[in-house]
Amino acid sequence: MATKKELDQNKYEDEMRLKLSKLKRDLAVVYEGGGKSKIKKQHDKGKMTARERIDGLLDKNADRIEIGALAGDGMYEEHGGCPSGGVVVVIGYIKKRQCIVVANDATVKAGAWFPITGKKNLRAQEIAMENHIPIIYLVDSAGVFLPMQDEIFPDKEHFGRIFRNNAVMSSRGIPQIAAVMGSCVAGGAYLPIMSDESLIVDKTGTIFLAGSYLVKAAIGETIDNETLGGATTQAEISGVIDYKVANDKECLKTIRDLVDKIGKTEREAGFSREKPKMPKKELTDIYKYFPTERTTPYDVRTILDCLLDDSEFTEYKEGYGQTICCGYGRIDGWAVGIVANQRIIVKTKTGEMQFGGVIYSDSADKAARFIMNCNQKNIPLVFIQDVTGFMVGSRSEHGGIIKDGAKMVSAMSNSVVPKFTIITGNSYGAGNYAMCGKAYDPRLIVGWPTAQVAVMGGSQAAKVLLQIEVASMKSKGEKITKEKEKELFDKIKNRYDDQTSPYYAAARLWLDAIIDPAETRKHIAMGIEAANNAPAEKRYNVGNLQT
Repeated sequence: MATKKELDQNKYEDEMRLKLSKLKRDLAVVYEGGGKSKIKKQHDKGKMTARERIDGLLDKNADRIEIGALAGDGMYEEHGGCPSGGVVVVIGYIKKRQCIVVANDATVKAGAWFPITGKKNLRAQEIAMENHIPIIYLVDSAGVFLPMQDEIFPDKEHFGRIFRNNAVMSSRGIPQIAAVMGSCVAGGAYLPIMSDESLIVDKTGTIFLAGSYLVKAAIGETIDNETLGGATTQAEISGVIDYKVANDKECLKTIRDLVDKIGKTEREAGFSREKPKMPKKELTDIYKYFPTERTTPYDVRTILDCLLDDSEFTEYKEGYGQTICCGYGRIDGWAVGIVANQRIIVKTKTGEMQFGGVIYSDSADKAARFIMNCNQKNIPLVFIQDVTGFMVGSRSEHGGIIKDGAKMVSAMSNSVVPKFTIITGNSYGAGNYAMCGKAYDPRLIVGWPTAQVAVMGGSQAAKVLLQIEVASMKSKGEKITKEKEKELFDKIKNRYDDQTSPYYAAARLWLDAIIDPAETRKHIAMGIEAANNAPAEKRYNVGNLQT
């Protein structure tokens, strides 16, 4: 007869697999872009889709990770939606060299740029700049989505930032290759030309500042797009483009040849790596060790057993500050420093009860010191978030929780080794900040399907908001029955819960991806490999944090 522990583990595994099944179905829809009819139109023009182009460009059977697949999810419905933000971004390998590829999806509004498209493109460039890895642009876009031009055109983090980044990357020696595989118009025309090398596909690629209709309206000239800015014009007459190719397939082969010739740099950060070993446990064992209920205690070390090479973990200050677990291990051979929230309930030697998922003064102090140690020893940091926030109340305030929390945030903010964040469960309030949330520049930040990102949990937030709503209604003389109060609570909580969903976060690029927990090792390992191309350019200064 199965024990309670075994029954619980079976339940956790079933619930995780259900969430992963939903994720798989949702991604299958996203991967179709604008739909089967739009894909057919692309093929009828002799063009591959964005995802087919990426498949043809990257090494076969090599690891890859997609950034922002769910960008735009549930957004822009009044405009017909924008699957994957209208652009596909993948980190993968070309001729065994790690690169990031950005491909416009012309099946989504002809590849037009929505606000989230700009944000996603900037995220791709940020990854290339942080890690000093080549970036490949596969351009096929009608330009800015005009009905929303005010949200994509003029601000600092809008469309124009793309070209500023082109120039900055060029000055830093980060290789950029751009292929015009469809339309490339207006301000977007600067991207290929500000890259190091550019290609254009004959008969399907065009590049110009203004298309034939606008030229006719502006200066009265009658001309067709091919003559105005097609492959022959831009490669043989203007000299704007470096390589003219016959079709998509030849274009992708030429890019692979160009990447193959890029020389190695001497910029390696020198992170420690040994021969990789698999964990002693199966990667999918994570499913049964992670409870989907947000208050059920579990030991994060069981999760680490499924992530770390040979399941080996050297824990730092094991008996102190036990609501954060810190220590050293390896992932795919790479040395890592782990900072993980611990959801077990512990009793300190002073008799104080500490509740799991909450950061106390002692755990904040321990984490700050451990982060500083990893910086001194050039060890990348992995933050595993399942945190409800910092402890509140008179005891914590009198004990200096704000001071100790600030120490942890300062140590993490000033960290110069690369940081990677995995949100497994809760990610609430200042806990999100201290555990290297999006605002603190993790090289990659991903969530499991069980992740939630918010100021606080749904029930707590709904209770606070309900009190405000009820007080307002009573001030207007309205009578509130228990039934009405429950109806209001449920409405508020449902709305709030929708906003804490990992899909909501991924749609807005607060997360780079929602991932299968069994792929956590791959994302961290590929992230560290990328980061190893870019050593820290400043010394880590611990300042007064040792006090």
